[in-house]
Amino acid sequence: MLTPADWTIILLSLKVALVAVVFALPPAFAIAWMLARHSFPGKSLLQAVVTMPLVLPPVVTGYLLLLWFGARGPLGGPLHEWLGVSFAFRWTGAALAAGIMAFPLLVRPIRLSIEHLDRDHEEVAWTLGASRVAAFLRVTLPQLMPGIIAGIVLGFAKALGEFGATITFVSNIPGETQTLSLAIYSLLQTPSGDSAALKLILVSAFISVVAVILSEWLQHRLYTKWPR
Repeated sequence: MLTPADWTIILLSLKVALVAVVFALPPAFAIAWMLARHSFPGKSLLQAVVTMPLVLPPVVTGYLLLLWFGARGPLGGPLHEWLGVSFAFRWTGAALAAGIMAFPLLVRPIRLSIEHLDRDHEEVAWTLGASRVAAFLRVTLPQLMPGIIAGIVLGFAKALGEFGATITFVSNIPGETQTLSLAIYSLLQTPSGDSAALKLILVSAFISVVAVILSEWLQHRLYTKWPR
């Protein structure tokens, strides 16, 4: 049986992962669109920066976040002073770390969907009098939804299991920053924590499987509704 402490960890993990994906999705879509549709100086550099969280050790990413978004960091200080927003050692910081680590996994499938999109449908919509905004919302976006959903699921799974950047940036504080991965790590360090850790491992696996099944179902429905 799951204890109240277990439910606190699970709900916090879901909140962190969902917030991370929700806030990372708009900039991920914008950058994916730029990389897929436009050529500009520094495009390769932008691609490298987007990919960096995947190739850097997560601890390095967490340390950089602590430097920039800490209480005295160049971004964290003004945000805390002017807006009252704090990241270091808070659940919001866990969401920020998870969002950054998940960002490349959001960008890549969306970019691939945009690159493989048949632009003839857009041109037909324009010739029939649709504005660019209307054509995007009614023609382009529906065709991109399978790729967007794939990115969301990958990003959510990465955010849910994020460990290195999170523990470096916001530590492992029960009830505040202790997500599933951090709680499992803590339990495995204690002599009698194996059974409790196993429960959380099974919960993590269950959530991931449900997310993948839901993603496959949604993509099937969308491909059926909007054949490509």
